[in-house]
Amino acid sequence: MPRHVMLNNVAHKDLRVIARYGAQFGDNVGTVLTFPTEYGDVQREYPIFFRKDAHSGEFQSVALLGFQADENLFLDEHGWQAAYVPGIVARGPFLIGFQNQELDGESRKAPVIHIDLDNPRVSSTEGEPVFLPQGGNTRYLDRIGAILQGIHQGLAVSKAMFEAFHAYDLIEPVNVEIKFNEEEQFNLRGLYTISEDKLRKLDGDALFKLNNAGFLQGAFLVIASLNNVKKLIDMKHRRRRDGVRVAATS
Repeated sequence: MPRHVMLNNVAHKDLRVIARYGAQFGDNVGTVLTFPTEYGDVQREYPIFFRKDAHSGEFQSVALLGFQADENLFLDEHGWQAAYVPGIVARGPFLIGFQNQELDGESRKAPVIHIDLDNPRVSSTEGEPVFLPQGGNTRYLDRIGAILQGIHQGLAVSKAMFEAFHAYDLIEPVNVEIKFNEEEQFNLRGLYTISEDKLRKLDGDALFKLNNAGFLQGAFLVIASLNNVKKLIDMKHRRRRDGVRVAATS
């Protein structure tokens, strides 16, 4: 069970975090959440798809890492083999919590850094120190703070972005079928993407509104990222050294 507490430089002055990646830290997963605020970096490495949250039914973005729930083709014995690690992974055991703070005589919820003390990356002897001996933040914690801020902003942007995509009917289901051999084939269902055809047919006013909101670039980045499906297949192929046959249908 996670044990989330608010981070502070007194109780956690000796805290360290193991920053490397591995299956023992839960990194061997087939998909991870991603956010519009990092699409530019994510699309260079991973295919970006949409899926519906099982509880809320709302759309969310995911980066595809492999073809099975427990397969991360970017992970090997040397760590994570990509120039960019999605923020939801790179944050490690840290997350955003909220604390009531008085501002201009009003009580408001402000985002603060929390940590899961039961996360396997948390240590007192190994890894990156979180605080300096004098109590200040280390560069590592500053970087984590920037990652968490990106996630926090991305959550808000994501909701507005999907509302806009839905308003213009740009989201369509996609079925990706991959066959490596007769025994090993995968059918990735429950995924969605941007309809290139409908995006192309939008009028100038719709394109202006999407662009003005910053969502048009996101749509193009999602479409461009789908070229990375072939990259994943090649990575799988190198591991399995089997023939590959692929079909993708909308």
